[in-house]
Amino acid sequence: MVSEPIPGWDSIVSLVDGRWIHRSPSRPDVVDRLLGEVRLLPHLAPHLPLPIPLPQILQEDPLIVRHERVPGEPLAEASSAAGQQLGRFVAQLHSLEVDVYGVPRAPYRQEDVDALRTGVLPLLPAERLGAAGRLLDRILLAPMNTLVHGDLGPEHVLAEDGTLSGIIDWSDAHLGDRAMDLAWPLFGTTPEFATGFTTTYGRISENTLGRARDWYRLGPWYDVLHSHENGDRDELRDGLAGVLNRL
Repeated sequence: MVSEPIPGWDSIVSLVDGRWIHRSPSRPDVVDRLLGEVRLLPHLAPHLPLPIPLPQILQEDPLIVRHERVPGEPLAEASSAAGQQLGRFVAQLHSLEVDVYGVPRAPYRQEDVDALRTGVLPLLPAERLGAAGRLLDRILLAPMNTLVHGDLGPEHVLAEDGTLSGIIDWSDAHLGDRAMDLAWPLFGTTPEFATGFTTTYGRISENTLGRARDWYRLGPWYDVLHSHENGDRDELRDGLAGVLNRL
């Protein structure tokens, strides 16, 4: 039995026979990212303390990749214990040698920041443009030398009965700024979760903490860009509100 396909930002997802997750790219530029998951994740899985998908190519043209469903549901209870689990996971991920995996280089460089400048800045009040521009300038200076998941958030952190059960959706994994993976755990959850995360992740410098805060501030900017693509005025409104609230 095949579930109704669910369109996401990057992939169209179906659940097949209650066991298999089938994913196909929603745009041509996503093809290489899905193929990157096929190459990368089997190398990472043995070294990580939580399950991750192990995708395989089911069909090449049009591309469909599939993996066994990782058990659990998106994290709903941001407890200290869950934070400790995620801290261990992210610390281990960030410690891995990257040269052997063929990890793509950071996508967050001038071209991407230019897209944010042209797609978001003109919609902001004049009195907030200075702070917004400085945020983008700082992002360009971030070090890009660590293997990161690139999109850690509650929808990609799965749990069963309050215990983490897996980390999914690795299409944004790249060689980038470790602070990107710290943004949501430290600034988008509960104080208990953030404290638990820090306990097991290890020392976080003030510089890294500041960059994590910047990545958290940047999150709603992508909602605004996405709303331009799909014409969703509610997403645009909520995205702009998020941009201003986090600046």
